[in-house]
Formats: sequence, structure tokens, C-alpha cells
Amino acid sequence: MEWKGRRASTNVEDRRGMSKGIVGGGIGTIILVILYALLGGNPADIINQTQVNNSGQTSTYQETAAEKEMAQFVAVVLAETEDVWVELFRQQGRTYAYPTLVLFSDRVESACGVAGSSTGPFYCSADQKLYIDLSFYDEMAKKLGASGDFAMAYVIAHEVGHHVQNQQGTLDQVHALRSRLSEAEYNEYSVRLELQADYYAGVWAHYANRMQLLEEGDLEEALNAASAVGDDRIQKKSQGYVVPDSFTHGTSEQRQRWFYKGYQSGTISGGDTFSARTL
Repeated sequence: MEWKGRRASTNVEDRRGMSKGIVGGGIGTIILVILYALLGGNPADIINQTQVNNSGQTSTYQETAAEKEMAQFVAVVLAETEDVWVELFRQQGRTYAYPTLVLFSDRVESACGVAGSSTGPFYCSADQKLYIDLSFYDEMAKKLGASGDFAMAYVIAHEVGHHVQNQQGTLDQVHALRSRLSEAEYNEYSVRLELQADYYAGVWAHYANRMQLLEEGDLEEALNAASAVGDDRIQKKSQGYVVPDSFTHGTSEQRQRWFYKGYQSGTISGGDTFSARTL
């Protein structure tokens, strides 16, 4: 991705080196969560399972040159999403409210609760912030086989997709169904929510390509990342078999297809996963 020398967003909050103590051996410490909680959903589902020690802890954070460049890259990607969604909302006669991206190390406190790095990147609708520990990108490359700068951009664009859903009221509508549906029924809505965020990530990639920011191989990197976080692939890797009723994000094929559909269309209207008969 051609990103150096481009505008970096000012809506980045750097909390690296600042942490909140977490105790207990909850699900947030299991490697499965690194894989299964990737890229969105309602972070409170996982975060609230973690016991929190109310005494704050801080540590000194030493940024490496590689981490500095990665933080700059993330800020530029965020800026590019801002420009695209401001324009798309303007075309609808609406105003796009910028989200904030929070960089953290080890653990972080959000309005949705306290999360460790093992939770993976997430969006909290309660404070309209995206949270990411940059070490996740190493995990993504080593454990999921999803490397490349546009794979990393896809992660940011997907979380921004959840912010778009929040602005549209979609997140609240889906989350309100939780108490009225069985787990399997709600999981289907969760899948549709995640696939729509993938579609919106593709919409952003459409405009990034039109601005000639994509380099050879970038689209393939994003598609590979989308495939790497499919429920079927993750379950097969982690437990040796798949349980479709437990899917919350969609299969590898679905995630790739909806991202690519957004990439091809570049329109908000084409991403109505909730009305789609088949996913």
C-alpha cells in the first residue's frame, strides 16, 4: 500500500505503556480467543468474562523503530477511512463522526470493559473507539498466515466498518436481539453483522484503489486475511472440527466474498447482509 507521505489521522490515542491490572485465568488468556475474537463483534461478550483488579498499574513502554512505523501506518490508514466515509455519508446527506483509534499494549480499559491483548482488535460502540495492540499483527502473520501491509489495513477497515454500523444504528438493533433469541439464532445475526463490516472494509478498499494507493498483491493480502479469520478455518485449526451453529463471524469463503463484493461495488447500499437470503 502506498502510504508514506500521506496524511495521518489526529484521532489516535496512544496508551501503550498504560495498563490496568487483570487477574484470573479467564478465556481472554487462551490462544483460541486470539483467533476467535478477531475483527469485531460485541467485545463485551469476551471482555466481561475477565476479572478486573481495580488497582491501576502502569509500565514504561519503549517503542522500537518498527513499532513507530507501524503506528504511523495505522494512523494513515485511519485517515484514509475518514476521507472515504465522510464523502459517502455526505452523499447521503449525513455527517460522519470520526472514531478514535486507541493503541495499547498488554491490556486496556474501554467503555465496554477491560480487555487484554489476546482479545484481538475490537470496536467499542459505547465510546466509539477502535482498540488495537500492534503486536496483534505479528500474531496474525505467524499464527494465521496473514501478512502484508494491506492485510493490516483490512483489520482497521473492518473495525471502522463496525463504527459505520454504529452510526447507522445497526449495532444497537442487533445487540438488542440477544435477550430475545437463542444462542444459535443470535449467532446468525452476529455473522451477518460481521460480514457487513467485511463488506464495508471492501468499500473502503474500492476507493483506496481508485486513489491508486494499492500495490500489486494488496488485494490478495486482504482476501487472505479475510479467509484466515473465517469461523470454519479457525475452528478446524483450534479443535479439529467445525460447529456451524456456533459461527459468529462467517466462513472463510463468506468473509472473502463479502469483502470482495464491497470492493467491486464501492456503495453502502450493496452491503445489506440482513436481507440476503443466502450468505
